[in-house]
Amino acid sequence: MINLKKIKPLDKEFMEQIGFAWHTDSDNSSYVADEIVGVTSDEAQAYYEAANELYDMFVAAAQHIIENNLFHEVGIPFNLIDAIKQSWENDVHWHLYGRFDLAGGLDGKPIKLIEFNADTPTAVFETAIIQWAMLKFNKMDENSQFNDLYAALVENFKRLVVLGGDTNDFNKYYEGWKILFSTIAGNIEDENTTKLLQAAANEAGFTTDFAYVDEVEFSDENGIFKGEENYEYWFKLIPWEDIAINEGELALILTNILNNQKAIILNPAYTLLFQSKGILKILWDLYPNHPLLLEASNEPLTGKKCVKKPVFGREGANVSIIEANGEVSFENKGEYDTSRVVYQEFYEFNKDERGDNYQAGVFFAYEGCALGYRKGKEILDNYSKFVGHFIKE
Repeated sequence: MINLKKIKPLDKEFMEQIGFAWHTDSDNSSYVADEIVGVTSDEAQAYYEAANELYDMFVAAAQHIIENNLFHEVGIPFNLIDAIKQSWENDVHWHLYGRFDLAGGLDGKPIKLIEFNADTPTAVFETAIIQWAMLKFNKMDENSQFNDLYAALVENFKRLVVLGGDTNDFNKYYEGWKILFSTIAGNIEDENTTKLLQAAANEAGFTTDFAYVDEVEFSDENGIFKGEENYEYWFKLIPWEDIAINEGELALILTNILNNQKAIILNPAYTLLFQSKGILKILWDLYPNHPLLLEASNEPLTGKKCVKKPVFGREGANVSIIEANGEVSFENKGEYDTSRVVYQEFYEFNKDERGDNYQAGVFFAYEGCALGYRKGKEILDNYSKFVGHFIKE
């Protein structure tokens, strides 16, 4: 049974003061749990190692997709294929951060990959800031977490300049390049998450600014601008697939900007290959029966309980559980009902005594760097709760 420790919840006024305004769900329940998960140092190490190994596997799978022109199989919109290839072929298109969603890892239950949120992962603020605040507020050891997310982001921003070199050499090579941070107006979670990332870039040594995406100007030939100011880097907390589907003209302009080497976009277009749940099937093809993987297919798994997922769905929308006899035992509605789907072998999450499921979110920024949990019912959705953790003796 999962080990939980009751804590005194953070004051809502305090959370709002530090920019965490999405602390209460629409049903008026607290989004942040008043319990934290006890994790051993060995369990934390296993999460770290799993994230590192999985990332290498995702890189190999992406290379396989590109070499064999399997973009359709993983649902990639045709108007982003050139941008994906361009960003993949040049090391300057550095993957800043992503989040692996994992089942298991506690109480002896083997770790299994659920999916990789590689492009625009949520829970950055919760993991990097709120978890530390939980421990401090409850007079616990602030260092007793697997949680270096903010520091890892600072270091990875430096790698935009030094790439595979020593991050201590940042100032030696930095030539005043600027990063413009953008999101869509009207979403406080996305805005404050973007500004947290901007703060990490500032700490790394970059010159930065912020603009809502409708304030940004894009030029095929000249790059990305806010007013008269040209930016060498553009960070967008806007999913690549949304740009492809809803802003086709922008997708074309961004591809031209990449081809003309007028800007570098974060996260790179190739992270859409990682983000697509269609890559789960490719991973299984390349690494059949790997201990970190669950069987995945483009067709229902014969005689096995499985989960049907849209390749670009979010927050558990349009996810269904299919029993071994083919009957649907649970399903969520949503806006992705026409999306391409993948079928993944069902795997039980770690549970608490109430029967709630716990999914580990392990952030990756050059390496595994932080852990947090979400808990929920049969399918984790936008009513799932964020649960912090502590390293127990």
